[in-house]
Amino acid sequence: MTYPVDMSIKPAVSAHFDDATNTISYVVRDPSSTHCAIIDSVMDIDYAAGRITYDHADKLIEEIESQGLTLDWIIETHVHADHLSAAPYIQSKLGGKIGVGEKIMVVQETFGKVFNEGTDFQRDGSQFDALFKDGDTYMVGNMQGFAMFTPGHTPACMVHVMGNAAFAGDTLFMPDGGSARADFPGGDAGELYDSIQKVLSLPDDMRLFMCHDYGPNGRAIEWETTVAEQKSDNIHVGGGKTREDFIKFRTERDAQLAMPRLIIPSLQVNMRAGELPTDQDGNPVLKIPVNTL
Repeated sequence: MTYPVDMSIKPAVSAHFDDATNTISYVVRDPSSTHCAIIDSVMDIDYAAGRITYDHADKLIEEIESQGLTLDWIIETHVHADHLSAAPYIQSKLGGKIGVGEKIMVVQETFGKVFNEGTDFQRDGSQFDALFKDGDTYMVGNMQGFAMFTPGHTPACMVHVMGNAAFAGDTLFMPDGGSARADFPGGDAGELYDSIQKVLSLPDDMRLFMCHDYGPNGRAIEWETTVAEQKSDNIHVGGGKTREDFIKFRTERDAQLAMPRLIIPSLQVNMRAGELPTDQDGNPVLKIPVNTL
């Protein structure tokens, strides 16, 4: 597929790092208007106390309001397993459409079974305002964005490109961080390798923005790199590493990894577009499935 890349458009990108989950959320502004998008917002949770707060999301809202911006889109690059989305909270304050990849339906079907969701839980993606297909375009003010289907980490992963900026989700980490795991239900190391190659086919000077960074070897947290830097320096796929080598490494590495700390609440919330599940009386509640993940 040919994607509508326009490197002449250079959106302003501000990053907001969440220490609790090592997530980076972004406000992306159209350079020719006062319109913007949010990528991968975070809702705060004190899991032990069962308490939800919105400090991280409020910082995004404050930035947008203080600059007099209009929020067009609240985009999820995938169904995150390590943090909870604040999309509906932000939408209630600023408006905008919530979008995710169309393969969200695969994730909903898989984890609807894991969490024993009843028939009230719709598995058609209808909780979201837009379901992106590979190559779909959308507008942020006068700036066209597009979605690239990049499965492997999850079946619903997408990389979003706006001008000379691409938001990689968990498809890639910084060059010294490599790549994300591929052993969640529906993940596939071979598909992840292929998806990374698709991203690396973008122009060399395309800016790439990561969803997570963990500061390998004690370095400061970073989140921006380029396609050229990833192609040459990424420790998992750079320098011409083969698909077979990547699959072998990723499979062996994933077998050693523990489950993310917030996977149980994150999946329940994020497959609902950031809404909390409720009990029969309408009270927010989270389930803990035993021996199923």
